[in-house]
This record gives sequence, structure tokens and C-alpha cells, in this order.
Amino acid sequence: MKVAVFPGSFDPLTLGHLDLIKRGSALFDQLAVAVMTNTSKKPLFTVEERVAQIKEAVAGLDNVSVITATGLTVDLMNRIGADYLMRGLRNNTDFQYERDIAAMNNFLDDQCETVFFLAKPEYQHLSSSLLKEVTSNGGDISAYLPANINAALKKRLEERQLMRVKAHNEKAR
Repeated sequence: MKVAVFPGSFDPLTLGHLDLIKRGSALFDQLAVAVMTNTSKKPLFTVEERVAQIKEAVAGLDNVSVITATGLTVDLMNRIGADYLMRGLRNNTDFQYERDIAAMNNFLDDQCETVFFLAKPEYQHLSSSLLKEVTSNGGDISAYLPANINAALKKRLEERQLMRVKAHNEKAR
């Protein structure tokens, strides 16, 4: 049985991510989407919120599960019996970064095989960080997000804006 892990912070999950998940689910018998914490990023959604969002977005892909994990990806792979690590590549920068991580993972566990998927051209310019930046400044990014995640993102940004207004009003008193 071919079991793969697709790790990421997925804050938020984009249509580029979803495309990779669909393509991976066709290649592997089981695909675990692992929601990880990236300590260098400030998340917009909690891990639990991201898991729920992704589960809704992948509903209907029977061989896809959504899990959380911390620590080394190779340790996660060993815990769930995965031999494949799935990663997406948008550009040369991604390739260089992911190549180095693949080499380290293989050093840590020589059974870890990284499989790279090239992003489709319409998604090569996307990153969750870019989409958050655009939408926080009023841009419409709905064409790049699953509908449930687009709605959650709009709601979260409205909540944050309301909190900023309330904080400003408190200071003004």
C-alpha cells in the first residue's frame, strides 16, 4: 500500500494546495494531509480551524485524511506507516528549498522518499502569505480559495478589523 504525507501549514489552504491533494490522492492509496505549525509564520487560523476547513474542502476524497503533527516529518511518517512525502513545487526557489529538505529527510530516514508535484501554471504564483496580504488590503482572492475557506477568511478579517476599531475607540476614550 502506498501511503504518503503532504505536510504544510495551510494557512489558508489554497486551490493550488487542493489541486495537489487531488492529484496525490489519485497516485497514492492513502494520503494524509498533515497540518503542521510553522514557527516562522503568524497564523491567521488555529490548527483546529485549519483541520476543519481542509476536511470540508477534501470531502469526497475517500483516501485522504487530515491530521495534525508536530516535530520531524519523518517521525510522523514512521508513526503512520508512510513511505512517501509529497511536496509541491511552484518555482526554482521552491525546488532548491525542497531539495535540501528532501536530502535531510533521507539522511534522517533512508526510507523517506520525497515525491515532487509541479504546480499547475495557474497556481505557480500563489502562496498563502501572498493571498493573506492581498485580502487584508481589500483584494478579492476568491478565485484562489475553496469556497468554505474564502468565507472563513473574509469572516476572520472582518473580526480582526472590528477588533482594531474597538481597540482604537478604547484608546480614544
